[in-house]
Amino acid sequence: MAPRSDEAQAFFHAVYSAVQEIPPGKVTSYGHIAKLVGTPQRPRQVGVCLKHLPSDPSERFNQYNVPWQRVINAKGAISLRSRPSAAHNQAVALEAEEVTVTTGALGELLVDFGLYGWFPRILPSEAAQGMVPSDEDDTEGDEE
Repeated sequence: MAPRSDEAQAFFHAVYSAVQEIPPGKVTSYGHIAKLVGTPQRPRQVGVCLKHLPSDPSERFNQYNVPWQRVINAKGAISLRSRPSAAHNQAVALEAEEVTVTTGALGELLVDFGLYGWFPRILPSEAAQGMVPSDEDDTEGDEE
């Protein structure tokens, strides 16, 4: 992969760091990660970051230390990918964390946000540092 600009590198770092905070057995949406890292208009770019997560365990962020499987789409479904096996692999990884994945009427793989959703107003690491959510984040029912 080509070297990234400083801005892109910072975005990838922010996304990977945020995803690392999702607890085992929980899922969130691409849009919620985008919101947590301060770019609510960029849920698709969150998906791009996770798509390009290195498989090399010597990389600072990689498929083994960033729980990519815990991020799904706003409808509570595992996003389809170019490789059909990828969605199945994500379902298997979630089921290994005791997250129930069901199959919808159209064959989509679904997770119940009511049972497994993780939608904090700020990241736990920020809360631990005494940061508080800004008032502009006070919209109700916007779980992307």
